[in-house]
Amino acid sequence: MKPLFQTSKIALLAVTALLVTMLAACGSNEDTVEETNQGNSGTKDPVTISFVHWRGEDQAVLDVIIDKFEQEHEGIKVETQVFPSDQYQSTVQAKLLDGSVGDVFTSFPGSQFEAIAKAGLFTDLSDSSFVGAFQPSLIKAGQKDGKQLAIPYQLVYNIPIYNVALFEKHGIEVPKDWEGFLAAAEKLKAAGLTPIAFAGADIGPGQFMNPMVMNNAPDEDIFVKLQAGETKLTEDWWVKTLSQFQELNDKGYFQKDALGTKADAANALFIQEKAAILASGSYQLAGNKASNPNLRQKLLAPITVPADQAVFEGIHTTTYMLAVNAKSKHPEEAKQFIEFLSRKDIASEYANGTGQNVTVKDVAYTTEELQAVSEWTAKKTRFQPRFTITNAEVQKAVLSSIQAVLGGTDPQKAAKDAQAIVDQQIGK
Repeated sequence: MKPLFQTSKIALLAVTALLVTMLAACGSNEDTVEETNQGNSGTKDPVTISFVHWRGEDQAVLDVIIDKFEQEHEGIKVETQVFPSDQYQSTVQAKLLDGSVGDVFTSFPGSQFEAIAKAGLFTDLSDSSFVGAFQPSLIKAGQKDGKQLAIPYQLVYNIPIYNVALFEKHGIEVPKDWEGFLAAAEKLKAAGLTPIAFAGADIGPGQFMNPMVMNNAPDEDIFVKLQAGETKLTEDWWVKTLSQFQELNDKGYFQKDALGTKADAANALFIQEKAAILASGSYQLAGNKASNPNLRQKLLAPITVPADQAVFEGIHTTTYMLAVNAKSKHPEEAKQFIEFLSRKDIASEYANGTGQNVTVKDVAYTTEELQAVSEWTAKKTRFQPRFTITNAEVQKAVLSSIQAVLGGTDPQKAAKDAQAIVDQQIGK
């Protein structure tokens, strides 16, 4: 028979062992529960990516598209910030720098693209599979040094819109040369209409300069050569362009105080059918139609030379370039969003919902306006000259010379003043 104290000691050891086993089991069970909960919720927290752009008029359509994206990608949320286009050009680069804004962002071609590329804020998308969804000839504006840094999403024609019904009513055919353009404008003015609604205070010079210069300087590298010091604004090609702006203004073919008119006011003149031509571009067609469902619209470009000397029929731009911020903390999720936008069904939904032609292959256009724009794919057009100016100060000087002429400055002096700024910028 064992002593009582030995029995108690054995019992105490047994109880201790049981408690250790129970605690270990409990700890193991908690670990299992924690692992299970992580498995149920996913090993990664939901990711929110920022998408910044300038097209507020597209946001209702984009909201629907983003909702579809989020349903297909449950771990990704998209927050959107929209800025006015002029503010976007001047501020977006600074917002991209710390990576907290603009995981996906849009860029204008030309000087903004060059500045952002120089700052190293584009992610190279060259090897991304979605690049193959786009028409190769239409995404060149997003390329630099052999890399696809951004994907142009929109195909725009930067040429005036005209009111088909007003042209028919007054027996006017689309002009084929400068004399015909002036004659059409005179006939519209005699009928009590504003021939050309021109937003001289903001977008007008930057838009209308493109078709005005396209045949005066048919060399597609004319502004590249300007920045290289190989040509000057004081030469005939630009002085003639400024003189033709002056002619339109002096003959009263723009509305009164064209230099002080902003885009919304110019658009209103056209929408209300008080003006027969709107000096903007195809991007405005859908908005015009939404404001005036009875409006019949097509595109025309002023031909500033005799018809047999015309090289180009119009201007196209590939813009609204989609990009991934090189500072982004979520680059893969950002690429998934661009891949989603590049799907033919989604691109078609965007195009027909916003009234914008796109660069994605094989998209079907269902609206009258988009089908009218599609006719221009068979015409001889050149890339927007303004966006070949990669120096922002040079671009500003070029546009300011147009505004100076509208304000009464002699075209030769306006050209000389602008060239002085160009010389400063290029170190001449």
